Amino acid sequence: MPALPKPGKLNDPEIAALFSTEDPERIFSDLREIGHGSFGAVYYARNVVTKEIVAIKKMSYNGKQAGEKWQDIIKEVKFLRQVKHENTIDYKGCFLKEHTAWMVMEYCLGSASDIIEVHKKPLKEDEIGEICHQCLKGLEYLHSFGKIHRDVKAGNILLTENGTVKLADFGSASIVCPANSFVGTPYWMAPEVILAMDEGQYEGNADIWSLGITCIELAERKPPLFNMNAMSALYHIAQNDPPTLAGGDWSDEFRQFVDSCLSKSPCDRPSASILIKGPFIDKTRPPNVILDLILRTKDAVRELDNLQYRRMKKILMVDVIDGENGPNGRSDVTEDDSSQDGDNVDSSKSSSIASQQSSHSISMSSKSSSQNSIHSATNDDLVGFSSFSRERSFQSTAGRPKSSNASNRSLEPGANNFATIRTTSIVTKQIKDHEVSNELREQFAGYKRLRKQHQKQLLSLESKYKQEMEEHKQRLDKEYDNLKQQFGMELERLKKKQQQDLDKRQKTNQAMEKKLIRQISATQDTERKTFGAMQKKEYKLNKEQMKREIDSGTPKKEREDTLKLHKDRLMSRQKEAETRLEKQHKDSIEFEIRKFRRRKVVQYHTLEKDQIQEELTKLQEQQEKEHSMLLRHHESTQELEYKQLLAIQNLRDEHLRKQHITERENQKEYNSREESNLRKKHLMEHKQQPRSLKQKEVLIRKQFHEAVQTQRKQYRALKDHIVQNTPKNEQKAVVKKLKEEQVRKLNILGEQYEASIAEMLQQQNMRLDDAQLTEAQELKQRLQQELELLMAYQSKIKMQMEAQHHRERKQLEERVSLRRALLEQKMDDDRTKLSSAKTEMVKALNERQVKEIEEFDEETISLGMNAMEVLEASTMAQNYDDDVSLRGSMISLTPSNSSSSFTSTSYRD
Repeated sequence: MPALPKPGKLNDPEIAALFSTEDPERIFSDLREIGHGSFGAVYYARNVVTKEIVAIKKMSYNGKQAGEKWQDIIKEVKFLRQVKHENTIDYKGCFLKEHTAWMVMEYCLGSASDIIEVHKKPLKEDEIGEICHQCLKGLEYLHSFGKIHRDVKAGNILLTENGTVKLADFGSASIVCPANSFVGTPYWMAPEVILAMDEGQYEGNADIWSLGITCIELAERKPPLFNMNAMSALYHIAQNDPPTLAGGDWSDEFRQFVDSCLSKSPCDRPSASILIKGPFIDKTRPPNVILDLILRTKDAVRELDNLQYRRMKKILMVDVIDGENGPNGRSDVTEDDSSQDGDNVDSSKSSSIASQQSSHSISMSSKSSSQNSIHSATNDDLVGFSSFSRERSFQSTAGRPKSSNASNRSLEPGANNFATIRTTSIVTKQIKDHEVSNELREQFAGYKRLRKQHQKQLLSLESKYKQEMEEHKQRLDKEYDNLKQQFGMELERLKKKQQQDLDKRQKTNQAMEKKLIRQISATQDTERKTFGAMQKKEYKLNKEQMKREIDSGTPKKEREDTLKLHKDRLMSRQKEAETRLEKQHKDSIEFEIRKFRRRKVVQYHTLEKDQIQEELTKLQEQQEKEHSMLLRHHESTQELEYKQLLAIQNLRDEHLRKQHITERENQKEYNSREESNLRKKHLMEHKQQPRSLKQKEVLIRKQFHEAVQTQRKQYRALKDHIVQNTPKNEQKAVVKKLKEEQVRKLNILGEQYEASIAEMLQQQNMRLDDAQLTEAQELKQRLQQELELLMAYQSKIKMQMEAQHHRERKQLEERVSLRRALLEQKMDDDRTKLSSAKTEMVKALNERQVKEIEEFDEETISLGMNAMEVLEASTMAQNYDDDVSLRGSMISLTPSNSSSSFTSTSYRD
């Protein structure tokens, strides 16, 4: 796997083409921070060349996880370069400077979340419908190209000056569909996204779920489960039924729209194209509903910023007065503004994926930060805030129809047209929330990295095992092919050897036939010679006998004629005997050759049968070896599959165990943090008693001072009266006694007032302690419920994992069993085929041999011989060996004796 390029290096031409090499500080000026998030800060800026107002998102790719940050920047830039639609943010370029990417986009007034923050109340149904309508058009465009936004929420839905709704923040977007990454903001995540790394993948309908949650956010100011820890919210989303709209004056079409978007099964959620045509989106609305909302928000922003300016000025003036006149002048001022502080405090967690601040902690941090900034403010700060507020106020009213000239002037090149629907408190609070939530964000990012690492390890192991299985199969296939090749070669050698044996037998038979012919011919020649000698001898004897038989008295001529006639008759008979002997020799040699040939045909057939039996036996042995190898391959593959499955399941179990440990630790840290924040809040409440209590204490002390003054007046009057009616020499003692009585009564009065103050403080402290105790118990109960929910969810996930493992093992067993059955079926088919082949081969051989025997017998009959006699003679000769049978046939079966007897008989006749 190639190493990832170093962050910021543009050696790759494809990556270098994504970024501009110019210095962004020379191109953009008047940068003002208008937002903050997990990625970095967003700035308002002006292009000094084109005079265009833009928004710049600065993202650092230095420090921890620099490689991942750089890859995220590249992915987002690639995504933005591919997207161009009316309802998606316009991308203008990206610059690199000092390990920071300056991503330049079109400037928008603010987000739908900012509108809720400003007005402190939900949006109207028509406003939500129009925002959803334009968002769906943007999502329809993205989904048509196989892209998924994956972070749809009110904070990422921006509004422009002309009332266009824009989808923004594509840092979490996916270029491929389906996807399986655990990405998004917890409270808006679809169930399939939460379970993506564990169970399958998800598609663009995950954005539809997020849009449904956004509708609830716009209708109720917060998404569902917002008071939960983000991790607990994930478990709740994945495990429980989808949320619904709470009470309110909402139409049935709106409720049905939200319910359809929040279908638990992704298959049941309609697409963006279908939702656009639905009754809620397609209904008629006022034409300028978004523009009117923007104008109302600008008015509210102007009033809030001006109010904040007046508060700062008033508090600063009070600080000056306090320095001159003491603390008595501060109470009425702080009481005057206290009623509105709570309205400006919000507890939004939607600024980043891991923002998990509770409402009370954000409120306290917002108040304390506001007070700290006020205490450290100077006249310059006050002047700066005043100019910023007035500038914002001017631009907030610039869009009104009655002041269109001012609006046109403000949007001219070079004009100061900084317009926004974000109050200074929203921007400041977002920055502070970002600073406070760094730990939470890092915790959640670590959890995401853990799951991503687990997924990477699992994919790597599966890829390794897949490659190992491929190599194993290739090795087995090679071994099987080698065996088949070896079998083919052995069979080829056997056939070659058998053919050689047949050829050798054929040649041997021919040689033996020639030898037999020579032997028979030699025997017949000897017989002919013997026969000739015997004929001569018999001729002589017959001649002598004939001479003796003729009477001596017979005339000579008659005797000569008789001898000549007898001689001719003897010669004729001798010639006939020679002819018969020749014919007999010829028939005998033909008979012996036919008998020999038939015996050799039978022997040749027997050899062929032995060879085909040998071949079939070889095929049978090869098939058994082949089947044995296939069974061994099956068992080795099965063993490897079970081993790999067990290793993958063990890795999943280990990942799940680490994930559950991390989740429990995160939950415990969250619980500790919430309890710590509550203790800090309670401590602050004890340190800062309610202002009404301080006013009551001041009032009691004022009453005490008035009572003291009254007693002093009464004492002076009583003193004057007693002095007038008392002798002069007793006046000193009486006055001293009266003074002591006055001091005693004043002390008693002071003790009474102090007791009343202490009692009031004690009662208030008791009420405060009771409220804090109740709040602490409620928090403890809520945290315990979240922890129990986490444990239940983990238990359910573990059971699902075990069930999945059981299913996988069962599926593997079924696959192995099916494969074994198919293998056995194949082996049975091979045996059946071999058996059929055996039968066919033997049948074909028998048919051919029978046909050859029949042809041989027909040929024998055509030669004038008896086929049965040849068969019987050849059958008798098969009992002997070849050489013995040859010799035996020459001695015992030659027709020499029979011919001699025939000849002698003929002569006698």
